[in-house]
Amino acid sequence: MFDAVRSNQKIVQIILALIILPFAFWGVESYIRNVGGSDGIATVGGSKISPVEYRRALQEQQERLRKQLGGEADEATLNSPALREAVLEETIGRRLLALYAGRMHLGISDQQLVQFIASSPALQENGKFSPERYEQALANQGKNKVAFEAELRQSLAAQQVQMAVGDGALPGETAVAAWLGAVLEQREVSESVLTADRYLDKVKVTPEAIRTYYDGNLKKFEVPEQVRVEYLVLDQSDERRASHILVKVAKGASPEQVKAAEAKAEDILGKAKKSPGDFAKLARQFSEDPGSAGNGGDLDWFGRGMMTKPFETAAFSIRDGIVPQLVRSDYGFHIIKVTGARPDRVPGDGQASPAELADRFAEAVYNKHPDGLQAVADEFKLPLQQSGWLARGGHGSGSLASPKLMAAIFSEDAIKSGHNTEAMEVSPNVMVSARVVEHKAAAVQPLEVVSPTIERLLAHQEAAKLAAKDGEERLARLTKGETTDSSWNTARLVSRAQPGNLPAEAVKAVFAAAVGKLPAYTGIEAPGGYVIFRISQVKPYVADPATQQEVQALRNHYWRVVAEEELFSWQEGLKDRFPVNIDPKALESAK
Repeated sequence: MFDAVRSNQKIVQIILALIILPFAFWGVESYIRNVGGSDGIATVGGSKISPVEYRRALQEQQERLRKQLGGEADEATLNSPALREAVLEETIGRRLLALYAGRMHLGISDQQLVQFIASSPALQENGKFSPERYEQALANQGKNKVAFEAELRQSLAAQQVQMAVGDGALPGETAVAAWLGAVLEQREVSESVLTADRYLDKVKVTPEAIRTYYDGNLKKFEVPEQVRVEYLVLDQSDERRASHILVKVAKGASPEQVKAAEAKAEDILGKAKKSPGDFAKLARQFSEDPGSAGNGGDLDWFGRGMMTKPFETAAFSIRDGIVPQLVRSDYGFHIIKVTGARPDRVPGDGQASPAELADRFAEAVYNKHPDGLQAVADEFKLPLQQSGWLARGGHGSGSLASPKLMAAIFSEDAIKSGHNTEAMEVSPNVMVSARVVEHKAAAVQPLEVVSPTIERLLAHQEAAKLAAKDGEERLARLTKGETTDSSWNTARLVSRAQPGNLPAEAVKAVFAAAVGKLPAYTGIEAPGGYVIFRISQVKPYVADPATQQEVQALRNHYWRVVAEEELFSWQEGLKDRFPVNIDPKALESAK
């Protein structure tokens, strides 16, 4: 089941980190006693994992990811099949460990439990255990002392198992030395790149080939279903507070002056992203706005219509933090940090509470005026906005970026019946309702429209084949000691630990090449061509006190990898003792 996780490199590192988190905050009280019942999504050794337990584990992982990724955590990642499968596999793994610990009669004494709790830094005050902090921690988790300590007892017992297996997997010094020698060996490499473009003039694509490709790949030329919508945004946080750093650009500035100012602004933006807490300091140092630089760039509170349009759009695109790109206005380039959001006014009659207003808005768009938004716009004094073309399966932007809202827009009720979508909260205090005003069904583009694109694609594919053929012939001659007219870039030293910009496939080829006689050569097919590598020098790893710290870090990494692989293999073996069965239907319904 981990195959799907390992193929999704975007979240693999995060999920691997989660595997070694302490058990104490996972709510494992049901690991052993949750036997019986008919609603289990999986059984482990006869004990059931309930949908409630699985959903709780998933929610806790999602919340942990939100905190780790900050504003970069999108819902697609948090609800990806890879993450769901990893959570299920991890939940199963923890159950296996708990069952094994119980079978082996591994337990934690009262004294050990007390010592563990008392030694937790989070529960200490002035270096001593604080009963008040302990009570508060339990309250924050919504647990009583008895249940929590029972969970913790089980968790620590299971950790004993993990530590025993992991400690027993530590490799010997011979294996570590051999691994370090392979990872830290350096090879001096230069490249000769044969790009497909060099061979395009030798390629002729026939109309028959274009037609054949078109007929066999119609899905590639399908324009997805599209709609345009009108929509209303009920934003009850329509004031912002922001700070900015301005790099001035005069209206009549030359392209060179604009480019120089933009480069300076990009450099400042990079510094701000790296150290957000230093934004005020950077503003005082670099901002060319005399009115705000002395205040650390602070612009105080402002509403819509009070700033230039590009600045306003950027400031209202987020609720807190640094806007990730430069903003260009008539004054120059701005680096913006939003520091607050609050209601400026309550739309409508101004008397309703935010919750009451949200309920009234939802009632108006879905029941009171289900076939149009203009009356709702008039009632709530909101601008009726228009979107561009939105594609099914695509991502909206701004207020339409919610996947749930996009799904509602492409529902049968919205497209065929022309009804407003229900009002949806797309972000805190922001509700949106949309109505489809124009619709285009999915359609395949005609051959005459896509023919030039297909011709370029096929020509490039054939040219890449010619490049690969020529590259392999050149490689064969070079390996025999013959000369070619190949040109080489500047040689550089690379190692497995520090490959520079070499892709993984190239690193594998370079270090798999026989180097008994130098120079040695190897090559690989690369996107759009072929690359020949010349290895002119080999430098074996020699211990150096100057790099002792880096080498020790590699040793620790190797030990961790071996221990994790050993633990995973051993844990997989537990499935023979405690068989695992997953109910796909129950798992699907648990979503």
